[in-house]
Amino acid sequence: MHPGDQELMEQAAQWLDAGLGVALATVVQTWGSSPRPVGSHLLVNDRGEFSGSVSGGCVETTVVQEAQTVIRDGTPQMLDFGVTNERAWEVGLSCGGTIQVYVEPLR
Repeated sequence: MHPGDQELMEQAAQWLDAGLGVALATVVQTWGSSPRPVGSHLLVNDRGEFSGSVSGGCVETTVVQEAQTVIRDGTPQMLDFGVTNERAWEVGLSCGGTIQVYVEPLR
């Protein structure tokens, strides 16, 4: 478990108990430099509220949007983000590299 995972799971339980749709995004693979390690989590509800981090950058916005689709559809998704060093700052992966994020609905 990573620091903060217990708090994320408690937040997930509160959102689920309140009747909200919830998805969990997890960094499952990295290559090169990445701001967050494998196993990092981002929790998202169907109101667009989120907690945690999978990248610390602009990738989070896309992950939140995709997580809301996963909540609506109920189908997990694997997301791949990769950039050249020249585009790294533009997309929020400040050191280049790639990350793979698995997004799953929680019930």
